[in-house]
Amino acid sequence: MKDLRLLIGGSSSFFFHLQEFSNTLNNLGIESKLVFDADYSDGFPGRKIGKWFQTGKKFTKLIDEYKPDAIFIDRQRHFGINSLKAGIPLFVLLRGHYWSEMDWNKRTMYKSFPKRIALSQWDKIGKEIFAGATAILPICKYLEKITKKFVPGKPTNVFSEGVDASKWYHVEGLELKHPCVGLLQYANWWGKTSEMLVLKKVLERMPDVHFYWVGDGPLRERVLSELNGYNNFHWLGRLQYPDKVREYLSEIDVYALITGMDLAPLSLKEAQLMKKPVVATNVGGNQEMMIDGRTGFLVEQGNHEQLVDKLSLLLEDKELAKKMGEQGRKFIEETFNWELVTKKFIKIAESYLQSTKK
Repeated sequence: MKDLRLLIGGSSSFFFHLQEFSNTLNNLGIESKLVFDADYSDGFPGRKIGKWFQTGKKFTKLIDEYKPDAIFIDRQRHFGINSLKAGIPLFVLLRGHYWSEMDWNKRTMYKSFPKRIALSQWDKIGKEIFAGATAILPICKYLEKITKKFVPGKPTNVFSEGVDASKWYHVEGLELKHPCVGLLQYANWWGKTSEMLVLKKVLERMPDVHFYWVGDGPLRERVLSELNGYNNFHWLGRLQYPDKVREYLSEIDVYALITGMDLAPLSLKEAQLMKKPVVATNVGGNQEMMIDGRTGFLVEQGNHEQLVDKLSLLLEDKELAKKMGEQGRKFIEETFNWELVTKKFIKIAESYLQSTKK
């Protein structure tokens, strides 16, 4: 379907990666246009009230001028609602466990009456988008199983977000103390972030190894209050992406993802592209993003003994670490390259669009 015209409405957080997707579509002969979703559709409970009454006409003009055959979105916002109202087939990329996150927000961060009203509206928008979508595209097989449970009967297809391997190469710049382990993760949900506290026993058992955390988020201080007292733990804050992150990943010896839940973490893919052996908690979709025993090791949640054992092995056995690093880059290049991911999406889109025309 070479005449397919796809409109992509993206969030600012992942615009960089959606641009790679859009570029790959265009290279494959599929016309696509990427826009920041909130510039064309906004409303209650969005924070910028002035946009509520301005974006409606902009969205209508965008649709009239571009005339998309389908729309692709990466979050549940007003752009998706307006797409459904326009009667255009809608593909919804699902990056997170929407239902678990919504429940956690209700119980923790959104307890006040105004915040509960806002969260209720976001939930209403999300459910309307899921119900009206042509297909939901969970980011990993683990999330697809969850999606089928919460939206039974809705077509789903895994969209394994790609990575541009050409942008991940060794560079000089950042200087760290060695031996060292790198952690790159956002602290925004305690069910996920609390696993980092297992590092307390790891830091005690590995006093000569330096652990560098790159990340930020609303739970940052909660983590730092527990770990900052250790001389071998260092917080580097948020690094500019991708250049400074590339410097960081170039310098570390081993990458560790210590998490209570993750689905398809880009940092895990990017670390492997940088030929770093990886150690990750065996939760969510992590096992789909690496090969246990070949590109690194999976460890069980809360098991600091396994963490110490696998990290020590990779730091001491340089040949094993190098071999796993090289296999890691090969695995990511072959499994998550944008051309492969995009061709799969094109087939999915063609299938659904042809069936709707019958």
